[in-house]
Amino acid sequence: GKNVVLGEGNEIGPHVIIEDGVRMGSGNRIWPGAYLCSGTEIGNDNEIHMNTVIGHAPQDLAYQGAKTGTKIGNGNIIRELVTIHRGTKEGTATVIGDHNFLMAYVHLAHNCRLENRIIMVNGASLAGYCTVDDQAFLSGMTVFHQFTAIGRLAFISAFSAVNMDVPPFMMCGGRGVEVHGPNMVGLRRAGMLPEVRDEIKRAYKLLYRSELSIPNALAQIEKESRSSEVTYLLEFIRSSKRGISL
Repeated sequence: GKNVVLGEGNEIGPHVIIEDGVRMGSGNRIWPGAYLCSGTEIGNDNEIHMNTVIGHAPQDLAYQGAKTGTKIGNGNIIRELVTIHRGTKEGTATVIGDHNFLMAYVHLAHNCRLENRIIMVNGASLAGYCTVDDQAFLSGMTVFHQFTAIGRLAFISAFSAVNMDVPPFMMCGGRGVEVHGPNMVGLRRAGMLPEVRDEIKRAYKLLYRSELSIPNALAQIEKESRSSEVTYLLEFIRSSKRGISL
C-alpha cells in the first residue's frame, strides 16, 4: 500500500498484504499470507503467523467506515488465522500490549484492550470492548460477552462462557462462569510473595465463602490487607460495571 512505514530487519513472507498507511517497527517476522489492514500500527519483534488478519473492519452493524485503528506493541506471538479487528467509533482503536501469546483462531473484536503477557489459547474469542489485564490466562474455546473485564492473573478454564467481570487472581469456569478459588499456581509462577498470596486467599474467603455482602466483604478485606495486589483487587471490584462473577 501507499505511505507504509517499515523499520529495519523485518522479515516479510510471500503473499503478505500490507494496506495503505500501515506502520511497523523493526525485527518483526510476518509469515506468508498475513493481511495487515489500514490503520494498523505494529511495534518491534512480533511474530505474525500464516493467514492472520489484523485491523480489518469490525463486525459491528454500527460501523460506517470511520477512521479507526489497531495498535500492537512489542514481542507478541500471534499464531495462525488469528483475527483482530479495528475500533468502531472515529479515532478509537483495538490495543494489544507487549509479550502476549495469541494461539491459533483467537478472535479479538473491535475496541478490545489487552495489557501484557496474556495467553489466549486456541479459539478464545473476545467480543467488543473487552479488557484483559496482565498475565491472565484464557483457555481454549472460551467466549466473552462485550464490555467484560478480566483481571490480572485470572484463569478461565476451557469452554467457559463469561458474561460478568472476572476479578484478578481468581480461577473460574463454566457457563456462566463461577469462581472456584484463587489461582495459586499462577500466583506462585508469577513470583508473588507468600504473604501476598495469603492475603489474596483470605480476601477470596471473605468475598466468596463468608456470609458477608459484597460491600461488607470489601470493607473487611480493606481492614485486613496491606498489599498493593489486594488494593488492586478491591479497586477492580468496586469499579466493575457488569458486576463480578460469583
